[in-house]
Amino acid sequence: MVANQSPGFKQLQPMRLLRYAPPASPERERWRAGRNDSTGNFLRNHHFWTAKLAVMGKTGIHVFSRSLRYRNQTVRLPDGSNFTFLPGQEKGIDVRLALDTVRLARQNAYDVALVFSQDQDLTEAVEEIKEIAVAQNRWIKVVTAYPLSPTSHNRRGIGKTDWLYIDRAIYDSCIDPRDYRPKRE
Repeated sequence: MVANQSPGFKQLQPMRLLRYAPPASPERERWRAGRNDSTGNFLRNHHFWTAKLAVMGKTGIHVFSRSLRYRNQTVRLPDGSNFTFLPGQEKGIDVRLALDTVRLARQNAYDVALVFSQDQDLTEAVEEIKEIAVAQNRWIKVVTAYPLSPTSHNRRGIGKTDWLYIDRAIYDSCIDPRDYRPKRE
């Protein structure tokens, strides 16, 4: 099982999500996440992700994280004025996820890859995995899981995968009750 922590999954507990997934053993579970910088306004989120990923690692999940990249972004508001803000963007997480899913497929480490992402850049990795399955004369299924609600803008999974919708009831049952933020003094 290979997974990717997208922003929509911040409050979820991965092991709870797996109740709805094909069987997998914890030593084969991997989680990829972009995490905030440890400076300035981003410190609280950095602490959140550092603590959450540490707990996940202790449960046997292989965790990979990379700092988010920050670039000023300007948007035009309805009144015609401009507003500039500093959003964090994941860089390299999708590449790591693609490399891991392909490498693990070559090693015959899984039959089903469950990917919590909708990143269409991963379609090429899926094509490679299907070629590996043919070359190794075996079956590999790649499934994209993602939240779906009436307000969802993106209703597509990764190309050439099966799609597994996470509805509100499943999402709510997987919320992580722990608060990983640092305690305020």
